[in-house]
Amino acid sequence: MVRSADSVGANISEGFGRFHYKDRLKFIYYSRGSLYETKTWLKKSKNRQLIEEELSNSLLKELDILGVKVNNYINVLRKNINKEQTNYNK
Repeated sequence: MVRSADSVGANISEGFGRFHYKDRLKFIYYSRGSLYETKTWLKKSKNRQLIEEELSNSLLKELDILGVKVNNYINVLRKNINKEQTNYNK
């Protein structure tokens, strides 16, 4: 779970360091996948009683909020890609 959680931020950072929007978008997709993986491990930890339900629910809510932000960033990058392609075709 720690590795997948760390991967969320690491992929955002790596994507941010890329020059082209398409490269950035690829890493943000990886980040979103790691976010869903983290949610899965968190649910498994709760079901196996490795973590208290209240803490698990709180962390899942935070991951849901982060997921919305990641999806918003994906939408911004897609718009920038479309602008870039439109300007290239002019």
